[in-house]
Amino acid sequence: ACPRGKRIIKTRKEKLTILFKTRSRLEWCELLEGTDVCFAPVLDMEEAPQHPHNQARETFITRDGVVQPAPAPRFSRTKPEIQHSPARPGEHSREILADWGFNADELRALEAAAAI
Repeated sequence: ACPRGKRIIKTRKEKLTILFKTRSRLEWCELLEGTDVCFAPVLDMEEAPQHPHNQARETFITRDGVVQPAPAPRFSRTKPEIQHSPARPGEHSREILADWGFNADELRALEAAAAI
């Protein structure tokens, strides 16, 4: 964008920031839900699976005690299925770091430091 366009965007962003701070998230939800405004609250991963819209669309599933997003896309004639249990924290750290270019000595050093 040109300098004038950047100033306009910055000004609008500042105005919207001030406006959004005038109410809590709950107050915005009470005002906007059920209207024709394209709106949704920003939810954390504890809240998202409990939101009525996500529950109605079965957006989240639980597999082996882990709540996670359901497979997507979903089509009317084929229902995707999860093929594996969710990874445990750190389960694939070595493989991922190796993919990112860490060599064997670096991986051993990270393990010795209990970083992975």
